[in-house]
Amino acid sequence: MSVRVRFAPSPTGALHIGGVRTALYNYLFARKHGGTFILRIEDTDQNRFVPGAEEYIIEALKWTGLVPDEGVGFGGDFGPYRQSDRKAIYQKYAHELVARGHAYFAFDTPEELEAKRQAEENFTYNLHTRAGLKNSLALPADVVQQQLDSGAPVVIRLKVEPGQDIHVRDLVRGDVVFQSSELDDKVLLKADGMPTYHLANIVDDHLMGITHVIRGEEWLPSTAHHVLLYRGFGWEDTMPQFAHLPLILKPEGNGKLSKRDGAKFGMPVFPLAWVGKTPEESFPGFRETGFLPEATINFLALLGWHPGSDQEIFSLDELAQAFSVEHIGKSGARFDFEKARWFNQRYIQHTANTVLAGHIRPLAEAKGYRTDEAFLEQVAALMKERVTFLPDFVEQGYYLFEPVHTYDNDMIRKKWNPALRPAFEALIQEIRQVAPFEAPAIEEKVQQFMQENALKPGDVLPLLRLALAGTMKGPAVFDMAVVLGQAETVQRLQRFLEYK
Repeated sequence: MSVRVRFAPSPTGALHIGGVRTALYNYLFARKHGGTFILRIEDTDQNRFVPGAEEYIIEALKWTGLVPDEGVGFGGDFGPYRQSDRKAIYQKYAHELVARGHAYFAFDTPEELEAKRQAEENFTYNLHTRAGLKNSLALPADVVQQQLDSGAPVVIRLKVEPGQDIHVRDLVRGDVVFQSSELDDKVLLKADGMPTYHLANIVDDHLMGITHVIRGEEWLPSTAHHVLLYRGFGWEDTMPQFAHLPLILKPEGNGKLSKRDGAKFGMPVFPLAWVGKTPEESFPGFRETGFLPEATINFLALLGWHPGSDQEIFSLDELAQAFSVEHIGKSGARFDFEKARWFNQRYIQHTANTVLAGHIRPLAEAKGYRTDEAFLEQVAALMKERVTFLPDFVEQGYYLFEPVHTYDNDMIRKKWNPALRPAFEALIQEIRQVAPFEAPAIEEKVQQFMQENALKPGDVLPLLRLALAGTMKGPAVFDMAVVLGQAETVQRLQRFLEYK
């Protein structure tokens, strides 16, 4: 049987970076085994549905390169892939489970159940309490039929039998055992006709031929109910294998990483920016912060999985070849944002200048800067060793696009000597005459000038750098002059002299 895995997020807002890691591990597992990666949108909880969230999920997957083979927006033979479009399917299977004796109708109103919770601490709808409640296991058959015929609100609950050992062979955690006597009778079909996660998840995984369920560890407790559902339907032979992923922890390693941690620690925890109704509900994204998608994926892959070697830099194809569920850890993985920055720096440094130019162009356009290809490639070449994020090209390296805003006055006080003015004026005239205006020719002219005028490199080169960039940081001064061009270089040198 060929491998089929699914990423099944709910469209309840921005997709957390932990969700992207879940999608990544599913994608890598599918690619490793020549299988199929499916996107399913689990929108059965209509009260939590957020407009735009589904589109956000799809855009995030495309940006990271985790493009599904099937699913919402991608087609396929096992659709529909949006659960709200599969309502009739779930109703059919819920009633089938009742007929098989593994589920039952319950007529208790929300108010009645709330009263029970108020009267009884830790009230649970289960084998101990169901006999005293309004359901088809406790009520006479004629009353049950009367309730069904009347159109009264009804839910379908899973009938959990006592005394069962429920074994889950988890590919990450080994053998996990649950006792059925400790489980509640989960609602499978709600009064509005929509399924709960538990029913929809199992029915969809079965009908879509899912072979492996790779998801976050928060779903591990629910797996006991899911196994009972597979048993109830008689689908145990085709039940998928489970792998529950470790949590992504806060940067300090204490507790699960949350969306609020982004604001607290000044870092993104979503793949893309999310604009909510209020500033408090709006969040930056890895993309808008200036991460390359390849760096983001590489960073996420190593949050919970290890390759069994010291290798850290992987392309997506290399990750797929190296990936194995057996190398996923059980304990939580700390969200080390400094490591994410390091990955991005490395990827920028090793990305072709033509590709970087494509990333820089929209950033430059937004500021009204020039955007011709050759120039942006030169900017990329000069700055790629010095930046961490993509916006740094036009922010830290703004002086390549427009005149210097501010000069490092402390450094000017250290380096400038008024007695240098005549020599500096003469040097400007020499630079004006350099042809062709290329780095070796400029350097040769400056070196010759220094020798003829008994000047040291420390007398001249720092001043040239300050004149062109305003700071001692930045690219090689002669390379920078070439990118600026002869006219702009001369103009900046003259402006610097006037500033003095």
